Amino acid sequence: MPITVNWSDLEIAFERNSPDQESFLDLENGDLLSIVDGEPDAASRRARVATNPERYLRIDPASSREQYRWMERFVGSVADEALRERLLIAIDGKGAFRRFKDVLLAFPAERERWFAYRSELLHFHIQTWLDHMKIEVSNQPPWGRVVQPAEPAELPRSSPSGEAPGEILRRQARELLDEIPAAELPPALAFLEFLRDRGASLLLGPTGDRRRDDLDDERDDDFGSPALAR
Repeated sequence: MPITVNWSDLEIAFERNSPDQESFLDLENGDLLSIVDGEPDAASRRARVATNPERYLRIDPASSREQYRWMERFVGSVADEALRERLLIAIDGKGAFRRFKDVLLAFPAERERWFAYRSELLHFHIQTWLDHMKIEVSNQPPWGRVVQPAEPAELPRSSPSGEAPGEILRRQARELLDEIPAAELPPALAFLEFLRDRGASLLLGPTGDRRRDDLDDERDDDFGSPALAR
């Protein structure tokens, strides 16, 4: 039987890639059942799922690896060469998701384009999952039927040698340190430590106010919901 789905709840369940939370779709009424480790009702909810395995279907969120690919694809579509270079540097290494968002805060138009692009990819992911699971719904999603987004050009590289953007910066920093007189090294190192403690945002531009979705960035596996970020 077709089920009535709460699309907003389903969207949140698919983008919440957290090791401490699981979400299940109730195949009888379309409700979402979430289980968060540590909450008082977590055990009873887990028991409900275990005793009704045919009723509750576990939702597979878009993985952090897949969402990182979305980010890479977006960077490849950025027309402004200088901004594309900054984003390439931002997504290199640990903390890529936060740095990526920090850079876009200074570019509102591209930030809105990222939200639209990411939403389209997320909605296509949800649609593909429902089709694969052969789940019929009685109410269509507010975003309608999604056509698979076109793949942008190959992700550009900062160097013809294929050297990663972050490695380029590290090599340049080492080269600069080699040229600094020994007597000036202590203050230079102290300044580098200050930058490290302050965070990469100091190098990547103004960050503005932190958004609610930034709370999940310690896991480095969540881009933040467009709905929550507005």
